[in-house]
Amino acid sequence: MFNNKKIHFIGIGGISMSGIAEIVKSLGGIVSGSDIQESQITEKLSLDGMNIKIGHHPEMIKDADIIVYTAAIHEDDPERIETKKLKKENYERAEFLGIISKQYKNCLCISGTHGKSTTTGMVSMCFLEANLNPTIQIGAMLSEINGNTKIGSKDYLIMESCEYVDSFLHFHPTGIIITNIDNDHLDYFKNLDNIKKSFNKYVNLLPENGILVKNNDDANSLDVEAGYNGTVITYAIDNNADYMAKNITVNDLGHYSFDLYYNQEFLISISLNINGKHNTYNALAAFALSHFYIEDINTIKNALEKYRGVGRRFEYLGTYNGAYIYDDYAHHPTEIKTTLESVKKVKHNKDYCIFQSHTYSRTKEHLNAFADVLSNFDNVIIAPIYPAREINTFNISEDMLVKKIKEKNPNVIYIDSFEKITAYLKEHAKEKDLIITVGAGPVNKIAKDLVESN
Repeated sequence: MFNNKKIHFIGIGGISMSGIAEIVKSLGGIVSGSDIQESQITEKLSLDGMNIKIGHHPEMIKDADIIVYTAAIHEDDPERIETKKLKKENYERAEFLGIISKQYKNCLCISGTHGKSTTTGMVSMCFLEANLNPTIQIGAMLSEINGNTKIGSKDYLIMESCEYVDSFLHFHPTGIIITNIDNDHLDYFKNLDNIKKSFNKYVNLLPENGILVKNNDDANSLDVEAGYNGTVITYAIDNNADYMAKNITVNDLGHYSFDLYYNQEFLISISLNINGKHNTYNALAAFALSHFYIEDINTIKNALEKYRGVGRRFEYLGTYNGAYIYDDYAHHPTEIKTTLESVKKVKHNKDYCIFQSHTYSRTKEHLNAFADVLSNFDNVIIAPIYPAREINTFNISEDMLVKKIKEKNPNVIYIDSFEKITAYLKEHAKEKDLIITVGAGPVNKIAKDLVESN
């Protein structure tokens, strides 16, 4: 598709952009890229033979045939200015990924407000176990493929599909999982009704011979298939569905086991090796989609039981002076509630949650909900808000969140740097306590530093 075409990526160090770059290289493209900071990802891309530079490099635009940029790269970026000046063919990340998705016989898109990365990882494991050689693009690190991307055949593309700024409307899915629909990205969608409308448009991208897998326990997903005439498969725990989990149990590690029923008849038992009841839902979704393509249910069972999670999803990192150290990507109140449930299922003494809110707009929109869920941890440390793509025009601050939490839990404090937080934890955390960093920003550096200093 891209034979000897020169494709330049602005912001190539992003988890999605880097994966797309690797796919482009596999399709014959000559890849270059820039990013504002060096990382393990940019180093790996360089080792893979890509021309990677750190900082702004508008001179790289001249020789490129196609320019790809992320939504976070604004029009005043020097490389985008040069792109416009030279009238180069250019695409936003999602639009370009949509073009790529056309190249695959089956494009399986895993979407939903929560659980996308984990469910994508589970589906990927099932197809790998079945020796179907899928191409995989996931928004997290999956140890089984040693990264976030695997180059496979053109028969199957398994990809995480994000709704932000309607990105997923650019894709060409033949199969879709919707894990759930919730209030998020309100800086773009404004309200839940707009989010639901967007998911409905997304489902209607499916061809009539496509497949939709949806969560029957999620009220916001109930009518998501309106207007779609293809196959709809449901999964649930509480409500009636095609695939159901029954007789659910949990062990001391917080790992869940369940009997899987298909069309009200017992099919197979599955014992997961990851924490959290929410992963029962994710496993049901992955099983339902995989079973549409993979006949042998034991292959799917084996894959789900081998799965150990993707990076930053209730990830156990190690210990510091006998305290257990975890990290989680949760950045929405619903996700944090799920993380909290996982924490409480692990046997420990006191727990410490270090929370870094992701964007000012989300902090303002969910201030009360954040406070409500965070107050249920034994100890809460609020880190500086991670702005991502925003500037603080929202009249919001960390102290406002601390004040709200303190109404329900006095054991909350704001600390203004990662270094100070690490020092505080070293002084206060004891053996068999549990420390977890929570947030989509770089707050996991605290957890990593603790483990490395042990």
